[in-house]
This record gives sequence, C-alpha cells and structure tokens, in this order.
Amino acid sequence: MKRSLISTCLALTLGLQSITALALSKDSAYWDYLLPDREQVIASLNVVELLKRHHYNKPPLNDARSVKIFDSYIEMLDPSRSYFTAADLEEFAPWRTQFDDFLRNGELEPGFTLYKRHLQRLQSRLEYALSLIEKGSENIDFTADEQLLIDRKSAPWAKDEAELDDLWRKRVKDEVLRLKIAGKEPKAIDELLGKRYRNQLSRLEQTRGEDVFQTYINAFAQSYDPHTQYLSPDSAENFDINMSLSLEGIGAVLQSDNEHVKIVRLVPAGPAEKSKQVAPADKIIGVAQADGDMVDVIGWRLDEVVKLIRGPKGSVVRLEIIPASNAPNDQSSKVVAITREAVKLEEQAAKKSILHLEHAGHDYKLGVIEIPAFYLDFKALRAGDKEYKSTTRDVRKLLTELQEEKVDGVVIDLRNNGGGSLQEATELTSLFIEQGPTVLVRNSDGRVDVLADETPGAFYKGPLAVLVNRLSASASEIFAGAMQDYHRALILGGQTFGKGTVQSIQPLNHGELKLTLAKFYRVSGQSTQHQGVLPDIAYPANVDIQEIGESALPEALPWDSIRPAISAPQNPFAPFLAELQARHESRTRDNPDFVFTRERLALAQELMQETTVSLNEQRRRSQQDAIEKRQLSLENALRVAKGEEPLDALKKEDEELLVHEEEEKGKPEDDAYLSESGHILLDYLKLNSRLASH
Repeated sequence: MKRSLISTCLALTLGLQSITALALSKDSAYWDYLLPDREQVIASLNVVELLKRHHYNKPPLNDARSVKIFDSYIEMLDPSRSYFTAADLEEFAPWRTQFDDFLRNGELEPGFTLYKRHLQRLQSRLEYALSLIEKGSENIDFTADEQLLIDRKSAPWAKDEAELDDLWRKRVKDEVLRLKIAGKEPKAIDELLGKRYRNQLSRLEQTRGEDVFQTYINAFAQSYDPHTQYLSPDSAENFDINMSLSLEGIGAVLQSDNEHVKIVRLVPAGPAEKSKQVAPADKIIGVAQADGDMVDVIGWRLDEVVKLIRGPKGSVVRLEIIPASNAPNDQSSKVVAITREAVKLEEQAAKKSILHLEHAGHDYKLGVIEIPAFYLDFKALRAGDKEYKSTTRDVRKLLTELQEEKVDGVVIDLRNNGGGSLQEATELTSLFIEQGPTVLVRNSDGRVDVLADETPGAFYKGPLAVLVNRLSASASEIFAGAMQDYHRALILGGQTFGKGTVQSIQPLNHGELKLTLAKFYRVSGQSTQHQGVLPDIAYPANVDIQEIGESALPEALPWDSIRPAISAPQNPFAPFLAELQARHESRTRDNPDFVFTRERLALAQELMQETTVSLNEQRRRSQQDAIEKRQLSLENALRVAKGEEPLDALKKEDEELLVHEEEEKGKPEDDAYLSESGHILLDYLKLNSRLASH
C-alpha cells in the first residue's frame, strides 16, 4: 500500500468516532487506559490491504466476513462461554455485520471495547472463584448429585450473573475434586487454587494495548485461514512465525487450548522427542526452572508460557503435564525434566537399518531409511562446501549401501516428519522416478508453477514402500504424494497431517503478518491441503485425527484439485490392493501392538464423547477407577503378549515403558508398524511375481 493511501485512510479514521463503542465503554472504566494508538491503526489498514490483494483466496471483506470475525473474536475471548452473558452478546449483536466497515476505516475502538468487557467479566469471575476458595475447600459438599458440562462450545450463554455464579461454583468444585482425587490435602488445594486465581488477577492488570490489538487483528486474519496471523513487534522478534510458536530449547510446537497450552508436535531429534516423556496433545499445566518452584500456568497466554519454557542451552526445565492418554475428567499429572538443547543437524539426519523378516517360509532383509526431517545445510552450501549435508545426498549414500547389502526392498519411514525444505522434497522424489514434475504450486493469481526433476533416470528402481502417520506433514506429504501418484511406492500407515499451504512473512510498520500466498498440489492435481495423503493400506492411528491435523484447525482451507501435471501411469498395485488388505488384516487382527493401538484409541474416543462430569466424589472416584482399570488392562495385555511382567498399577507405567523403549531402540523387528510394512511389501512382490510367471 502506498504511503499516501495510508495517510489518507488514517486521516479519515482519526476523524471517526464509534458512538456504540463509547456508550459501551462506560461499564469498564478501570480498563480505559487500553486504547489503540496511531501505529496500530496504520498496521490494521496495512493488514486489510495485504489480505485484500495477496491472500490466496482473496475473499471479500463484507458483512459475511464481519460475522466470521465477530464470532471468531468472541470465541477467542470466551471459548468455554464462561464469562460473557446473553445480555452482553445481545448488546454486541449490532456489530456482527459492521466489523468490515470498522476495519476498512481503521476504527479499532469496537475491538478494544469488546476486549475490555471480557477483562471486566474475567476479573469478576476470578474474584468470585477466589471468594469460594477462601471459604475453605473442606466445606464443599461432594455428596450432592451434580453435573458439570465440560464441552461448552455450543452451550447457551448464561442468562445473568446468578447463572454465571452457579456455573463457576461448579467449576471451582470440579477443580477442587480433581485435586482431591489426585491426593492433595484441603490446605494444599486452597493454597494452589488461591495462588492460581490471584496470579491470574494480577496478570489482568498487566494487560497492554498491544495484547488487545494482536488478539483483535488475529480474529480478523485467522478468519481467512489458520496460518494467516498477525504478530506484534515483540512476538515477531522473539518467536518463530507459526500458529503455535515453535519453541527453541525443548523442540516442541505448542498452541492454546482454552485455558491450557497443548503440545501439537515434537521436533524430530529434539530434547522433548528424545526424552520419550511427552507426546502430542499433552497439556502443560506447570513450568519450573531446574530445582525451582513449579509455576502454575493454567489460564496463561501462550506467549507467556513460551517465555518460561525457553532458556539457555544446557539448562533444565521441568514441565508438569496432563498426559493426552488421560480421560477427560482425569487431571492427574506428572512432572518431566528436559534439558534444553539446540536440535543438531546430524541428529536429524537420515539413518538406515536392516529389517530381517521371515515371510512365507523364507528369510528376507529389507532396507529401512528413517527420515526425521527434510533438511539442507544452506550455510555450508553457500560456502561452497562440497560435503554439505542434505536429505537427498544422505539418502543417496544410504541407498547405495543398502543395495550393496543386497536388500530385497526399501521402506522409507516418514513417521512424525513435520516437513522442512521443499527443495529437498523435490530432490528426494527425483531419486525414485525417471523424470518429470514433482509438485505444483498454485499462487493467489491462479498461476501454477511446476517443480520438476529434470535429470533422466531413477537412482533406485527397486521395490519401495513409504510409511507415514498423522504427524507426517508438509514436505513429507509432497514426497509421499508424488510416490503415490507415480505409483512408485506403496503408501502405508495413517492419513497425513494435511498442511498444503505456503506462507510468507510481510513486514509491517508495526509487527509482521504471516500470509498464506499459495497452495501445494500433487502431480495428479490433488491438493495435500486438509485431506493430506491417504495411505493405500491404513494402520490404526496413534493420535485422534479429530484433535490433531489441519482438518482440526478452524477455517482451514479446503481440499480441491487442479489440472494434473502428468498422465496417470498404469497402477501396478491396483490389482493386488484387495488381497494385500486382506492379508494385512489377517496378520494384524491379533497382533498385540495393533490390538493395543486400536483399543486405546477406541477408549480415548469413547471418553471424548463425554460432555459432562459428575461432581459427586464417590461416583467420580468410581468412574475414574473403572477407566484406570481399563487402561491398565490394555497395557498389561500388551505386556503379557510380549512376554513382559504385567504392571500392578498405571503409576509405574511411565518409568517401565521408558526403559522398555530405550531397550528396543535400534531393533526394527520390534517395531510392529515397520515390520508389517515389510510384510506388505513382500506380499506385493510375491503376488506380482506370481502374476508375471503366469
């Protein structure tokens, strides 16, 4: 946008006053210091113009968009519908179709007014909760037959303050009961919750205008798609540009989840992943430095939690987490210690192993190449270092070594590979195809750029399978999609993440805008967005795909397709897929690892359907005991099937499983999914050779 246009818009803006905003703000005098400034007004106008001109979809800023912005903003401020009343929403209702006009004119007061009302309501609720705790948790009656609605996304708004009081009485009762069942004494419960509520009240007073502006503009930006995001100057300077902020130090990606901070994924070869103590969808409820006091972070903003977790290399951070495997009403936690380290390139490097299998009465050996990330040492490359590291160069060497060992086929393991260099995804594809396009990139103007392998001949022409899961994303999906479209490999495992969009950073006068500019498409013309890559043979998922993945994000761009870049070659796998599926099902029906994964996920999904929890202590303990018995039964069935000693209680599970996993590391035959992938590839080779012999 030209400076003259910005100046004109700004002059018009400063001459406008929102009568409605001024009328509403009288109820929140304490927060009157929160006002938009000139820099924020200019930045908002810049964001409007950039989205209008350059966002991939270029959707119009109109009344329909205004409704989305309004609803998104309200959900950001009160996702559990526990602060605003129906009267508040009725009062704000006239604005639902006006935010397009407010934003075009640089009028930020309505956004600030809504936020101040939220602060007012939040302060009132915290003071009420604190008053209940100050009466003593030992005085709470846990014999009454009461229920608390825990899934409040679609709950009706409270009619008045009295209804909010009743909701918060039950919320406090629930928090006390969770801690009581976890073994805490009344005095400790009162101290913990009292400190939590007082800290949250104290942080309310530290709210800055920048906090308000960032939240409001993100309600606007993320109404276009979840990866389009405004970052304030502080956020832009301190953190990776990502919806959930990529953490330096422990190697985890986090996002806000109502009042909690949730782990989305672990960086391959990062400290958190190597610790084997945390997993995607775990919730972080406390952070401590080394031997320092644990800081309760429930209700904290994501950026505040990130600041606590970050720290110098070699230092220790302790996290108190609620494991994702817990039932919704089970808030029992564990504390894990992680040493902060930079993720080293060599630790993310591709690695090979040999998978020895007995199949159909014969012994086989398959090469396995594990690729944790798509990496390229740009610094060494620019410096002219002929030995620079890259995914493709390393895989080429490993393939050479495997062929020298005369393996019967190769499995590429892309599980948990969150992506990386697009160039490397293209280069790696070139090792396995004769020649041709590898990925298509469609820009916001409709132009399609084709990235291609220009070198004739494939480096490896032997049997190939690619193993993926829900946490295989971005560059992993491009490679797996190309292997599937060229029918070069069997794709095995789980539906991938579905991240098929391209973002660019646009500096503003105040902060930055991460903007979705393009979309990836496979050579078949199918997008990797939203749907990801669907495997030829599916394995049971380790995580709930309703909770983790692109499709779980609000306003995610849809799957679609464009004109293919290649004529679909004959699919050599098609005649055998039904038989391969049948053999896979027969082989894994009673496989203890597959049974455990299926039943654990089924139990988790069953528990996720529960929308209420009992506030009756006896009933709650009974329900939790029943769930823990089911979880223990699942775990012990797996252990007994593997010839291991069963556990007496789940509390011992973490330590014993950690030892078990470390012992198994480096033994590909003990990885059930990897072994099954080898069996499927060998099944195909047998079936295909039988057809050829006929």
